[in-house]
Amino acid sequence: MEATLLSKPTLSSVFFGKKLWNRGNSKSSRLSGLNFSKRSLSRSFSLVAPKCAMDTAFEGNISKFPRANVWDPYKRLGISRDASEEEVWSSRNFLLDQYAGHEKSMESVEAAFEKILMSSFKNRKRTKINLKTRLKQKVEESPPWVKNLLSFVEMPPGAIILRRLFLFGFMAVWSVMNSAEAGPAFQVALSLGACIYFLNDKTKNIARASIIGFGALVFGWFTGSLLVPAIPSSLLQPTWTLELLTSLVAYVFLFIACTFFK
Repeated sequence: MEATLLSKPTLSSVFFGKKLWNRGNSKSSRLSGLNFSKRSLSRSFSLVAPKCAMDTAFEGNISKFPRANVWDPYKRLGISRDASEEEVWSSRNFLLDQYAGHEKSMESVEAAFEKILMSSFKNRKRTKINLKTRLKQKVEESPPWVKNLLSFVEMPPGAIILRRLFLFGFMAVWSVMNSAEAGPAFQVALSLGACIYFLNDKTKNIARASIIGFGALVFGWFTGSLLVPAIPSSLLQPTWTLELLTSLVAYVFLFIACTFFK
């Protein structure tokens, strides 16, 4: 039998074949069991493992704005309708700091703030329009001589008013500083020339500009000669003569004529 087994190695007994089969089967079973355990372990991990915190709706300790759905913007910000602009800004900044990090709450606060600003802007614009309308109505209801007088008056831009005020103020200061040496005749002549120049630039009529300029100078000088003697001498410097003080009043009338007349 031993010779037969050695001469035919392919033959196997029942026990030897079973042993071989068991050895190979046990190895394959161990491998398949290992694969199965891996698959089951991966399935169990895929089922049991929690999701990342970024994937879940988590807000932590961030608080929500409780008045986010309030329609009235003043009530939403927690202020009265008579609140000042500083109070509106402070309430807005306080709420944004308190609910920082919650996007919807911050958007609600900003929306209420913008509504209040827009309503305030509209009210200011409406007030200006009402003032202009009232002034226009009063002018239309005024007597004819008032209408004719107002037709010669205009309101220039603020920059023009300041520039001309600086010019005639400089002339007045120059006259006062030079009062001990000479009279203000030169300064008055320069002021008259400047007044006529400004008027001619607006009216494009040198004759009318000259009449208005000379008229303002004469009227101002006459008014100054009446007002200056009424001033107590204790309030005046010894070097301030009647001519100097009268020229100061004339500068005021020249400024008004070249700035507001047309």
